[in-house]
Amino acid sequence: MMMAFGQFVFSLDTLAYQDLQRQTSWRHPSNSRVGARPARQYTGPGEETMNLSGLLLPGLAGDTSALTELRAMGDAGTAWPLVDGTGIVYGQFVIESLNETRTLFFRDGTARRIEFQLQLARVDDDRTDTVGGDDAAGDEG
Repeated sequence: MMMAFGQFVFSLDTLAYQDLQRQTSWRHPSNSRVGARPARQYTGPGEETMNLSGLLLPGLAGDTSALTELRAMGDAGTAWPLVDGTGIVYGQFVIESLNETRTLFFRDGTARRIEFQLQLARVDDDRTDTVGGDDAAGDEG
């Protein structure tokens, strides 16, 4: 298992990603001051997204039904826990988008190669997660 998103498991048998990109931001709004640089104040965490991309080769690695399952999860609009294979819990995420590019077709139109990009957005406010040691010692807020 590479990663689990709710009950969906990313693996060679289902859908294996080759790139994982994580983007985290923090909010520091500014207030203008006369004769000085703007003052900034930390107001909390901002957006966090995870982008997974990879290649599905039906018959060799992966299953096209995995894409159908992810689309159904996106249609539900539900947040799911994201946990990697080492046990790190990233938090609750929703599916923002799923893109696929099909190439190298058989005569009947079946694709032999499917590239995919899955974009997830974090929606929980849990500040006690264990991602990369964040707050692992129980330091809250």
